[in-house]
Amino acid sequence: MALSIEIGTADLAGTRFAVSPLAETISGLQQLAQPDPSPRVRGWVRWARERLAHRPLRLAVTWPLLVSDRPAWPQFLLPAPATTRTSIDDDLEAMRQTAPRDVIDSLHRVFGNDLPPAARDLADAPTERLAVVATELREAHDQLVRPHWPRIQALLETDIAHRAAQLTSGGAARLFADLHRDVVWSDGRLTVLTDRRDDAVARGGLVLLPVALGADRVIVKGNTTTWTTLRYPCRGIAALGAVVDQTPAPDATVRLLGRSKAGLLRALTAPATTTDLARELGTTPSAVAQHLAVLRANGLVSRQRHGRRVVYTTTALGDALLDAASVRSSPSPGDGWTGQVRP
Repeated sequence: MALSIEIGTADLAGTRFAVSPLAETISGLQQLAQPDPSPRVRGWVRWARERLAHRPLRLAVTWPLLVSDRPAWPQFLLPAPATTRTSIDDDLEAMRQTAPRDVIDSLHRVFGNDLPPAARDLADAPTERLAVVATELREAHDQLVRPHWPRIQALLETDIAHRAAQLTSGGAARLFADLHRDVVWSDGRLTVLTDRRDDAVARGGLVLLPVALGADRVIVKGNTTTWTTLRYPCRGIAALGAVVDQTPAPDATVRLLGRSKAGLLRALTAPATTTDLARELGTTPSAVAQHLAVLRANGLVSRQRHGRRVVYTTTALGDALLDAASVRSSPSPGDGWTGQVRP
């Protein structure tokens, strides 16, 4: 089946990218619920499950809304970001501002007339229960996403920079041609292969939302605010999994570059800033900057500016030196995990 989205000239002009910490939190929780999570995020899932084994989360209201036998979940839980970069507090405040009528309508669209207990309690007291949902999602974000947020944010911003370059050089046709295999752009319409068969209009433009901690598929959400959102898997997520698992640099690379530069190159398989690297490696920003200058001069890392942030990542030569095929091997999916997220 396919969803067709009509995009007029004005809508295309209003199409924009955004980064959402809440999108990562929700996607991550849904991946944790899978017995066999997406290969893209297995490194993070393994880390998250180990963390939850020591410090379980209790998501009594939120979990039944996100994880059920229904093919969809309530859209008001993830409003379209109002700006390009939002904080988790911005996202949760927008969610809390959802009109009670919209909350109730969304719950019935997902669960039908016979609402399950958690959805029924939310429908009976939308304002009060949304505050509980916001608290639970904030706790989930702080425990599972915030430790890796600088890396995730850098990965998302790098993806957006890549897409923006495509838009500049080849227009919408080139942008959407490379967005995902399930997305096709033709004659002012964006066709998305999905489990829905529908037509939609991108009123005011699309919000294109790259997601790191999600499955390898595109999700289109209408009625999230006045915008339609299109969530798609960002590029380079396998590198984040390797960083989360803290796989060391190969011995051969250590012998060639020295332990400090080799460790820094290994850490840069996922984009990061100088400050992020200094914190992760337990050293000073000035020391990191010196090593980066050497690696960059030898073509092993590159840098890109995103607003006030300068993000570094490995080049193709740097990846080859690290023997990326062995460094980025996927960990096991963790079969048999019984779950430490408690509804």
